Amino acid sequence: MSNATSNTTLSCDVLVIGSGAGGLSTAITARKHGLDVVVIEKEPFFGGTTAFSGGVLWIPGNRHAKSNGVSDTREAALTYMRNETGAFFDADGVDAFLDTGPEMLDFFERETTVKFVPTLYPDYHPNVGGGVDIGRSVVAAPFDARALGKDITRLRPPLKTITFIGMMFNSSNADLKHFFNATRSLKSALYVAKRLASHLKDLALYRRGVQITSGNALAARLAKSALDLGIPIHTNTGARELTMSNGRVTGALVNGPDGEMRIVARRGVVLACGGFSHDLARIKRAYPHLQRDGEHVSPVPRGNTGDGVGMAEKLGARVAIRYPQPAAWMPVSRVPMRDGSVGVFPHLVDRYKPGVIGVTRAGKRFTNEANSYHDVGAAMIEACANERETAMWLICDHATIRKYGLGYAKPAPVPLGPLLRNGYLNKGNTLAELARNAGLDGVALEATVKRYNADAARGEDREFGRGTTSFNRYLADPEHKPNPCVAPIGNGPYYALKVEMGDLGTFDGISTAVTGEVLDETGAPIDGLYAVGNDRASVMGGNYPGAGITLGPIMTFGYITGRNLAGVNVRNTKQSQRADARATETVLRAAS
Repeated sequence: MSNATSNTTLSCDVLVIGSGAGGLSTAITARKHGLDVVVIEKEPFFGGTTAFSGGVLWIPGNRHAKSNGVSDTREAALTYMRNETGAFFDADGVDAFLDTGPEMLDFFERETTVKFVPTLYPDYHPNVGGGVDIGRSVVAAPFDARALGKDITRLRPPLKTITFIGMMFNSSNADLKHFFNATRSLKSALYVAKRLASHLKDLALYRRGVQITSGNALAARLAKSALDLGIPIHTNTGARELTMSNGRVTGALVNGPDGEMRIVARRGVVLACGGFSHDLARIKRAYPHLQRDGEHVSPVPRGNTGDGVGMAEKLGARVAIRYPQPAAWMPVSRVPMRDGSVGVFPHLVDRYKPGVIGVTRAGKRFTNEANSYHDVGAAMIEACANERETAMWLICDHATIRKYGLGYAKPAPVPLGPLLRNGYLNKGNTLAELARNAGLDGVALEATVKRYNADAARGEDREFGRGTTSFNRYLADPEHKPNPCVAPIGNGPYYALKVEMGDLGTFDGISTAVTGEVLDETGAPIDGLYAVGNDRASVMGGNYPGAGITLGPIMTFGYITGRNLAGVNVRNTKQSQRADARATETVLRAAS
């Protein structure tokens, strides 16, 4: 902390440090309630991790579900949250999230450029009490980034490895069907030709795709809304340290393009720096696979180095590693790029497809590959507990990789040769040869495939239950019968792809009040300091119940914190009554 001054001083009501969904939702809400807000971002781009994400929000009770006739209840969502979070169930936080999430969604759609559309995502554990097969997730509507004007150059581009020459798709986008059918349908071929011509024109004019989807669309919509409200977003401007006066956080010293600047914040400073995915010292203490000297490959922005967490700690904030799963795990593969760099590919879709299995270096399956990325990641950590390396290899035959692709390898007609030559893929005419080339146990691999195929021929997976939940089936192949997730591994040649541990962001973080105030080790608020987004400990308790359980709470608590900064009462009558009842119950239990 510092009481120093600098040559340049900027004053505002609220300073937000970070420009992802957490920071921008807080900034927009505070500005809509009359406050003067400034956003700073240390990287050249705004959008944070949000711009790399799927742009999905998990909001039980949202109006999109209701308008589409989906039946759900608050009681069911509460039951699901209680079951999913277990010992880390936060009653006040969950009440606030369930009560305020739908209101937050309506506010942003009514008052800003932010728009959402419904998805068909099931909860990730729909068979758990309170889980549902559809209705709780929404996704950002596609957006034409040209609406940002000159600021389009400051929007963080999407993750390069999940685009096609910079072109973005939703998993449910009709574009994908046409691209997959381009060699089999004249209609699709013409569609693809037109789409590519339009995209190449955009690349020539703007040096990026402008028809954007998913998290890139959400980041752009939030930034557009903030800029339209007159909220400056200062990129290339990083917070160096927080300033204090009389025990209160009063602003920050920041380094920008023109040197050091002092920003005074009359109402408060909001930490929204994206968590600590690239804080190497902290993740080594937090991640079990790094504690045994393994490796971790995170696809989130490199700037997420724990700045907010570190600044809060210096002021006495409580930042504990409390969750058994301290991050949202994402299996990833390293992609050698043509320019010599190494890209990171998140395995969001391929694991669900029939004919693809995952094995450890010992050549054995260890989990249901069609479970969520977080669940598969947790299973990888456990399966490799006695090994230094936490990794699995996805295995399939030639027909499967040509039909569905595998990781960064695209389906036919995109050639596989370059990815075989650069080592991204391993190949073998037999399973034994594949095992030798990939460094796997060949005898065990052959036995694993034989055992798997015996059940797969009947569309079953008695060992791990692939295809037994609606979520397993959602990203599989609905045209494959009887089980869209399960098919035998057929004739060679065979392919193997190494997959390692990554993350989508951290779950552990700064302890806060429901309304965003940062708490110290005694549980008292640090005056003038707030935290949102992945800087703040997740209300999900280290679990991953459904698509959008990061961005849904992030925007909900950003909305709550923004209103709190403006002095708006965010605690409704029902929340107060529930909290009072819990407090009374605690007192009575202690007295007895």
